[in-house]
Amino acid sequence: MRITIDHLTAGAERAEGVAVIIDVFRAYSVECYAYAGGADRIYPVAGLEDAYAMKHRHPDYLLIGERHAKMEAGFDAGNSPAQLSGLPLQGRRLIHTTSAGTQGIAAAKRAETILLAALVNARATAQYIRTLDPDRVSLVCMGFENLRPTEEDTVCATYIRSILERQPYDVNAAAKALRDGPGQRFFVPEH
Repeated sequence: MRITIDHLTAGAERAEGVAVIIDVFRAYSVECYAYAGGADRIYPVAGLEDAYAMKHRHPDYLLIGERHAKMEAGFDAGNSPAQLSGLPLQGRRLIHTTSAGTQGIAAAKRAETILLAALVNARATAQYIRTLDPDRVSLVCMGFENLRPTEEDTVCATYIRSILERQPYDVNAAAKALRDGPGQRFFVPEH
């Protein structure tokens, strides 16, 4: 199995085989929490106008996400697991659009399979990849607003790679370093 780690939309465009689009803070953590809360299906949508059009066609769907870390007008929630806590998710369908994560999905046109990952589902993602036994795995870190790589996405990619290669990796120490370092901004209570 050939495993590569790449970044941003350009990396997603190069992705082949099984592409794992990684957005730890927040997109794919949000999707994991939404499914854990009972969501039936999530439609990741790259374009903001496409997301609004889909909401118009399906007013019963919840519209979630962000642009430049801010919830847009008409959205039911932003791009934070905490913002999902008050929503009726059970059996619901969600439209999800973001500045980074959903852009990677749209760009990964050469991939045979697209998976979405964050630290909350990294081990399960790696275990699923093993069942597929692909020749090629492309781990794509979407970074901060799809503008620059981030440590948290790279940590997630490195962790998934370590599982696939059966190499040790102290994910708890890495997560603590993120919480005390560059990821600290995500652990400040929202107002």
